[in-house]
Amino acid sequence: MDSAVSAPDLSRSPNPSAPTGPTGPGTETGRPRPAYLQGHEEPAKILIVGGFGAGKTTLIGAVSEIEPLRTEEEMTAASVGTDDLAGLPQKQSTTVAMDFGRITLHGDRRDLVLYLFGAPGQSRFLPLAGDLARGALGVLVLADTRRLRDCFPALDLAEDLGLPYAVAVNAFPDSPEHPGTELRTALDLTEGTPLTVCDARRRDSVLDALITLVQHLLTLRPEPAR
Repeated sequence: MDSAVSAPDLSRSPNPSAPTGPTGPGTETGRPRPAYLQGHEEPAKILIVGGFGAGKTTLIGAVSEIEPLRTEEEMTAASVGTDDLAGLPQKQSTTVAMDFGRITLHGDRRDLVLYLFGAPGQSRFLPLAGDLARGALGVLVLADTRRLRDCFPALDLAEDLGLPYAVAVNAFPDSPEHPGTELRTALDLTEGTPLTVCDARRRDSVLDALITLVQHLLTLRPEPAR
C-alpha cells in the first residue's frame, strides 16, 4: 500500500444500504460523500485461497457489495477419483476459474476498497492461483478443520509468493474445535501470522477476518518518509 495514504477507520463496517454511483460510496449515515472526498479511495487486491470445499465462494458472496462473479460448474462423474469429497457430502459444484467480489472499508478521509479474488481449491489449479496473485497485497487462507491438510498447498503458495497472509478457520457446523495453539502448531504458523475463526456465511464474521488481514498488512507497511 502507498505509505502516503492514511489508514482507514477499521472499527466501522461498511453500510450495504449506503448509496453508490456517480457520487461515490455513501457514509454510514446514508448521505452522499462530500465532494472533497469523492474519489478518495485506495484499492487493495486480496487473494482468497484454501482447500477444496473450504468455503471461498461462500465467503466472497457473503461480503461482496456487488454481485459477485462466480465460475462454478456442476460436479460430474468425471471428478470421481480426482476430487476428494470426503467430509463434503453436500458439495455439488466447484469453482473452475475464479470468484470475484468487492468490499469497501470506510475511513474518515479515505476508503479502502478490497478487491477479492478467490482461487480454485484443487491442487491442479495452483498455477492459476499464482496468476491471480499478481498485484495482490495479501492473502486470506481459509482453512477447514475437517480437512486441515487441504490448506497446506495454499499456505505454501502464499509463502512461495512472498505475500503476507492471515488464516481464517471456517466454522462449519460439524467442524471439530481445536485450541488456537494446536491449530498454529498443526499449520506451522509463525507467531506473527494472524489466526482467526469465521463463519463464511455471515457478512459480519467475514468482515472481521478481512479486517484482521488488513490490520496485519498495515503493521507491515513502511513508515512514511519524513
